[in-house]
Parts: sequence; structure tokens; C-alpha cells
Amino acid sequence: MTSYPTSWKPPTLFPNETLRYITMILGLAYIVWSMSSLDFDWHRISQGLPRAGNMISRMFPPDISRWELLVKGVKESIEMAFASSFIGMVLAIPLGLCAAVNLVPKPVYYIARSILILTRTFHEVIWAIFFVKIVGFGPLAGVLTLIVASVSFIAKMIAEDIENMNPGQAEAVRATGASFPKLLIYAVAPQILPRYLGVSIYRLDANIRHSTVVGIVGAGGIGMTLSATFKRYDYDFSLSILLTIIALVFMGEIFSNWVRGRLR
Repeated sequence: MTSYPTSWKPPTLFPNETLRYITMILGLAYIVWSMSSLDFDWHRISQGLPRAGNMISRMFPPDISRWELLVKGVKESIEMAFASSFIGMVLAIPLGLCAAVNLVPKPVYYIARSILILTRTFHEVIWAIFFVKIVGFGPLAGVLTLIVASVSFIAKMIAEDIENMNPGQAEAVRATGASFPKLLIYAVAPQILPRYLGVSIYRLDANIRHSTVVGIVGAGGIGMTLSATFKRYDYDFSLSILLTIIALVFMGEIFSNWVRGRLR
């Protein structure tokens, strides 16, 4: 008589228990080897702890006497975030359409996907350094950096949504002999528009955070002011800027949640 299992267990990556333990041991050994090869200078770390305590003590109380610089930096960061998000939303549409394998010919698809891979390869800070070298210090470099990040992120989401959409609606529109623009309007847009708007709002929230980071390398915004204060050892004003950045990110999160709630 055949016996059947009475309980279900989810499938595991390593059905063989011995292989699983060997893999865990090798993984732990690799971590230990990696940590040892990084050549940590524990004496230098121990010397840095008192300096960290001294720096933190000099941050208090925060200095808000130069509030004009705070307002200017925050205003610049917000303008950078909104401008780059709007331009990125617009430029991401054609790139996202071209990166959908079920919508365009293969040569166009490969070119668009290559652009997405290239733009998503490097972190925003690397792009910021690149644009600072091209256009100089200031918010223009930051806007260009965030545009690249926005286009690559939103376009990738658009392409994936188009590839995963229900093909029945598109086939029905094609059967009527509709042109490609009508196919986009009546079959593609209704299925991806809510997701596109949600992703764009999320990207705006991310750009508000990133606009405070790219300034550290000279790409404008409040981060540029923060970098200057650390170079001058002006730690009490640095704390004021850090608190302002925290408040800015909180407000961006609240705004993003409110807009996404209205879109539901």
C-alpha cells in the first residue's frame, strides 16, 4: 500500500541537507576571509571614537542663525526634485515603450534595453560627479543627475508593466486594424496608467531624498551647503542642516503618501 505524506513542506534551494550545510560553511568561511582581507586598522578606529565624540559634542546646540542658507538650500533641493521628476516622467514614456519586447521590433528593444542597463549601472553620486565635470558646480548638474535616474527607473517600470499586461485587449484593438498610436491609447495606456502615476510619485519622493545627497559632490541643493560646513568644521550648523534634511524627507514622504492615496 502506497503511503502519502501527511504534511506539506515548501521546496528548498538545497534538497540535500549535506549540501546545504556545506554551502553554509563555505559561505561563512568566505565572509571571514573577506573581513580579514579588508585590513581593518583597529588602532585607527579606536583613535577615531574620541574624535567622533568631540564632533558630536560640538554639534550641540544646533546653530540656526544662518537660516537664510537653510531656506535657500531646501528651496533649491525641492526645485531640483520636482523639475527632474517631471522631465523624467515625460522622457521615460518613449524609452519605456521601446523597451517592451511585445510592442516594438527586436532591434529597437535591444537598443532601449541597453540604454536602461547603462543608465542604471551607475549610482546617482557617480552621475553627479560626471555632470559636475561637464557643466560645473550647481543645481544644473543635480537636475541632470536626477533626470537620468528618473528616466531609467520609470522607463524600466513602464516596460515591465507593458510586457506583463493582459494581451487580450491589445489583440482586440489590433484586430480592428487600429494604428500603433491608437493601440497605445486604447490598449496600453488604460492598463499601465495607474502604475505609471504611482511609480512617478514614488520617484519624486526618491528625488527629494537624492537631491540632498548629490549636493555633497557639488551638484547643488542643501547637500552642497552641508558639505561646505563639514569642511569648515562648522558642526553646529551641520546639525541644523541634518535636521532640516530629515524634516524635508519626512514632508516628501507625507506628500507622496497623500498623492498615492488620491490616485487609488
